[in-house]
Amino acid sequence: MPTIQDVAKHAGVSVATVSRVLNNPSSVAELTRKKVEQSIRELDYSPNILGRNLRNAESKMLLVLLPKISNQFYLKIVEGIEEKALEYGYNILLCQTHSKLEREKVYFDLLKNQLAVGAITMDPTIDRQVLVNMAKRYPFVQCSEYVSSKNLPYVTIDSELAAYQVTKYLLKQGHQRIGLINVSESFLYARDRKKGYLRALKEFHIEPEEDWFYSANDVSLESGQQVMRSILNKKKDLTAVFAVSDMLAIGALKELNTRGIDVPNEMAVVGFDKIEFTSMTYPSLTTVAQPMYKMGEISVDMLIKKIQGEEVEDIILEHELIIREST
Repeated sequence: MPTIQDVAKHAGVSVATVSRVLNNPSSVAELTRKKVEQSIRELDYSPNILGRNLRNAESKMLLVLLPKISNQFYLKIVEGIEEKALEYGYNILLCQTHSKLEREKVYFDLLKNQLAVGAITMDPTIDRQVLVNMAKRYPFVQCSEYVSSKNLPYVTIDSELAAYQVTKYLLKQGHQRIGLINVSESFLYARDRKKGYLRALKEFHIEPEEDWFYSANDVSLESGQQVMRSILNKKKDLTAVFAVSDMLAIGALKELNTRGIDVPNEMAVVGFDKIEFTSMTYPSLTTVAQPMYKMGEISVDMLIKKIQGEEVEDIILEHELIIREST
């Protein structure tokens, strides 16, 4: 691949002259400029855009931090982020952290080196203190999962309210023994959705039993299936299950189907997120719809305002309970 030095040698000019042609062509005499442009074409030279942006402090790159790209929940959010970013003339870089601090550091270094101008984080496992410190120096917006801090605005839904409403719906359907498939309560959404679940039970004067609570290792189909297997092996008389993620709920459905258990007549199942797969399951999954695409768009709007030095307020969007065959 030809370098700027190769172009300068081919055209018989200095590297500085080639640089001026690339960055400010009107400052170079026409004859010299044409000679350099011809060398660029003949050598098929492409300038290092990132390097130019770094020197000129004109980066148009936004970071999008998420734990795993394979998680279906993030797909629609990323679509919204990308489309809105392009409208503003920005590109995005998807940063898969795998919930590892050393990976976060690599991506944060892009901000420190001016290769990116701001970041949207969707990673619920990110080091919160590191994030708070970074947000004091660089524009950050949180999407979905968040920590309350002065320089860290967020866009999300009210997970506690949504979980309360979906549990209340199951109770009104006549279910008195409702299991909760949750994940580690180190995540804000896990704590909030459990609070909503418990609030609904309390309103109906139902005291949950210890073996109504189950914690999955991660948010995956396999974990959902494993948890449902544990529930069924205990032979408890739960009549419904609320999973805090569609991925877990779909895994639970798979195990129920494998065992030949009638859903919803023997066991009702509810998920959370409304990923695309939920309309394709058998039976189709009742779930809480998050406006994921809109969340992505709004997070970019907020980040651009932050980059421009404007004040940004937190935003809580509406959710919707989608009733389908699984209840």
